[in-house]
Amino acid sequence: MIIHLNGYPGVGKLTVGRILAQRLNGRLLDNHAIYDVAFALADFRSPSWDLLARGVRDVAFNGVEALPLDVPVVTTNACSDSDWGREMWQAMLDMAVRRGSKFLVVSMACSPEENARRVQSEGRGRGGKMTDPIALQAYRKNWALLDTGGDALLRLDCTQLSAEAAALAILDWLASYRQAEIPTGIRPRGPVS
Repeated sequence: MIIHLNGYPGVGKLTVGRILAQRLNGRLLDNHAIYDVAFALADFRSPSWDLLARGVRDVAFNGVEALPLDVPVVTTNACSDSDWGREMWQAMLDMAVRRGSKFLVVSMACSPEENARRVQSEGRGRGGKMTDPIALQAYRKNWALLDTGGDALLRLDCTQLSAEAAALAILDWLASYRQAEIPTGIRPRGPVS
């Protein structure tokens, strides 16, 4: 299965993704593993940036497709209703089909105030990670996040949740979605509403 964490910048996707990948004995493909190459070598959203991001994405997605089906993959991104966001979203859906995996979407959200606080947290300054709360506010206002087309969807408000609590809620949802797809050793704590 592929568990995709989609949410605005700073909501906690990477931190939660790391916990999930470890708990599921799976792999994590964070969007910045793809984008960092483009950010290092080209100006953001220039033709060179797009070319680099697509090339790294294709190589990374081929790697996901080559993994055994019993290896869960956690992916992260902030796919919004923009040309680039729709392209990336479709590429992920296509990857899941080629791999023969379920594409399970977790739409992570938090209040605008909490999101602004988190986007400024220490450690977000590397690569192209957004750190400006004003830019975040504009992003949230202008771009709706995508969450359609997957095999299942969980909308998770993380405003009051630690990364660990958010990961546990996702694991509970996964267990209730399809018990047979959870690797041995993962014990559900009950359904998530």
